[in-house]
Amino acid sequence: MQMGQKSTWRDLIPFGLGSGALIWQILFFYLPLALLLASSVVNISDAGIFKSLTLKHFKPLFHPIYLRIILNSLSLASLTSLLCLLISYPLAYFMAFNAKRLKTLFLFLLIVPFWTNFLLHVYAWFFVLEKEGFLNNLLLQLHLIDTPLHFLNSRFAIQLMMVYYYLPFMVLPIYSSLERFDRKLLEASQDLGASWQETFRGIMLPLTLPAMRAGFFLVFIPAFGEFIIPELMGGDRHYFVGNVVTQFILGDQTAPMGAAFTVLSSLTLVIASGLIFTAFTRFGKKLTRRGT
Repeated sequence: MQMGQKSTWRDLIPFGLGSGALIWQILFFYLPLALLLASSVVNISDAGIFKSLTLKHFKPLFHPIYLRIILNSLSLASLTSLLCLLISYPLAYFMAFNAKRLKTLFLFLLIVPFWTNFLLHVYAWFFVLEKEGFLNNLLLQLHLIDTPLHFLNSRFAIQLMMVYYYLPFMVLPIYSSLERFDRKLLEASQDLGASWQETFRGIMLPLTLPAMRAGFFLVFIPAFGEFIIPELMGGDRHYFVGNVVTQFILGDQTAPMGAAFTVLSSLTLVIASGLIFTAFTRFGKKLTRRGT
């Protein structure tokens, strides 16, 4: 639209179409986030009247037990993201370059678990991991163990379920990147005498690194606050950020403390995400310098 020309209703159509998403984001993301932040620093009287701003809700959270819970969540999210990355890249590579006509079938098998209730997945893993379940029976038949192992209510069960659930979030971005990959680059590299390892390290890995980074954050960020999987697969033996926030928020007198813990853990997540993003950036620059 030129300067001085009046806008018509047709010029406002794109804004009108996008305003719905903007309003939705404000109402259901920014507004709750602002209320959460306000709840963590506001001192309310017994009559429900605002008294003053305070940091008293944050002070108990600097106890080592809460710091340990945040570190546990960071380690769980980091290990989940790393394991998903190590599994997803070969799987995505196979689907993009070797699956051929079965590519659609593999994509269907990857996505179909999202069509069923999540609790069904958890209970299915209960039957796999229980003492008389599939995994213990398999290990007994292979004579790898003499007595059934206790898999449920353990860190192993939590980690296994986390990788199982978040794996598609890592596979799909990497697969999408590899699907659009120009295979002529691989042929040119081979014609110039480069080995497969040199081609992968110098060409494929740098070009797919943005997809790996996107998949890493798609897993890392929600895995940090996950509470359903640790609650169901870990019992009461393992506490993470999501479990503590749930207990605080649902308490009668601990909701402000839950808001403060959410703010503190979110700041930790932002700092950790920034460090990981910086590590990916430096790794990408290092690969680029090696390639040149």
